[in-house]
Amino acid sequence: MNDALKALFDVADSAAKQAYAPYSKFSVGAAIRTPSGGIISGCNVENAAYPAGTCAEAGAIAAMVAAGETRITEIAIVGLKSNPCYPCGACRQRIFEFSDAATRVHLRDGANGEAITHTIDALLPHAFGPRDLA
Repeated sequence: MNDALKALFDVADSAAKQAYAPYSKFSVGAAIRTPSGGIISGCNVENAAYPAGTCAEAGAIAAMVAAGETRITEIAIVGLKSNPCYPCGACRQRIFEFSDAATRVHLRDGANGEAITHTIDALLPHAFGPRDLA
């Protein structure tokens, strides 16, 4: 794993450790690298009314947009209890909204700690997105 990817996973790990997951005990962190080189993170935040919670990827994307960025170059996702921790379907759609064909989604292989990398198109083939509304 190269240093840039390790740094992205380190930020995702730190975010996962800040997750608010008192119900599921399933902490997740996400770290996004934007085209400007910035790294923005998010963690999952649960709520007693289960559907009102927020996924780590959604939190990171919201923080990215609030910071004035609108493109994801790559994203690392870490689940403290589950590696690899694949994004849910809704988060795949969220990632797709801010991605292009080159966007990489990195997951950590729990067996050896190495990165498993996919394109967002591989994780969400034939996705509906902004181009469909043009």
